[in-house]
Amino acid sequence: MRCLAVSAVAVALATAAGAALAQGQVYRCPGNHFTNALTPKEAESRGCRPVEGGNVTVVQSRAPNAGASAPAKAPAAAAPRPADSKVSPGVQQERDNEARRILEAELRKEEEQLAALKKEYNNGEPERRGDERNYQKYLDRVSELKAGIARKESDIAAIKRELAKLPPPSN
Repeated sequence: MRCLAVSAVAVALATAAGAALAQGQVYRCPGNHFTNALTPKEAESRGCRPVEGGNVTVVQSRAPNAGASAPAKAPAAAAPRPADSKVSPGVQQERDNEARRILEAELRKEEEQLAALKKEYNNGEPERRGDERNYQKYLDRVSELKAGIARKESDIAAIKRELAKLPPPSN
């Protein structure tokens, strides 16, 4: 029983000593290396500077394997496919036509929304609403409309770029 109490005290003292060491001054050394295991004299000689004004959490990462210079898993698209898994030209043409149809529908929807935003924007002078007694609210809405128009134009340009990547439609 007495041996158990002595070992519990020893564990508590070791934990307290570790906590005291962890609470010491943290230094930032060249190469963004952080440490708290240096004396002030050692830190100065290595060119380390004390870190002040907050807590520092350092997470130790695993070192990469010496032989592994590339990621462990290559993306599936980069790996060559077996000959039997290729898609027939007819199936690929159907997929391309479906992708084109979806992108064209999305393009029409975005262009309609852009037209509605431009109509509401009214060349930078939209109609004031009843809830905009405060002129700043009106200005905020105008700037939101302008930003929305810019976003829609950007979205439309992106859809057009995607359409340009597809092969020409076939009948």
